[in-house]
Amino acid sequence: MIVSLCGAGPFGRVALPLDRRLLAGAPDAAMAEPYLHRIRVRYGECDMQRVVFNANYLAYCDDAVETWLQSVGLNVFDHGWDFMLKKATVEWAGAATVHEVLEIAVEATRWGNTSFDVGFTGSVEDRLVFTTTITYVGVKAGTRETMPPPAEVRTLLGG
Repeated sequence: MIVSLCGAGPFGRVALPLDRRLLAGAPDAAMAEPYLHRIRVRYGECDMQRVVFNANYLAYCDDAVETWLQSVGLNVFDHGWDFMLKKATVEWAGAATVHEVLEIAVEATRWGNTSFDVGFTGSVEDRLVFTTTITYVGVKAGTRETMPPPAEVRTLLGG
């Protein structure tokens, strides 16, 4: 079952199923089910054009990764491992505006030796807003020394 921690109220979170139709073109076979994170766009996150300011999409992705890890019960430090952002690519397809609920599907899309990609698909209702791919590099906790992800981490994140 696909679940998400999402806003029940301004700050509350509850688990909800993900509608896979939000992931246009994503193959159903042989892929871990994505995690769905929901964020209600706040006034202060919008710019003079009355849409979400572009830099906030990466902050939303960061929040989505944090709650994704929580949803699978993963504390990376328990494994002596952590990860750092190496590269982020954002492609906009539309706009999200104040008070809309942005649904962000999150899943690991590639695993390398020490790096991995996380894909994000952000939508408002059935309207695609953005896609993002973030490449993270695994490191030994508390250092910048690269380290492969522990097997349990990969398993929990669908790898």
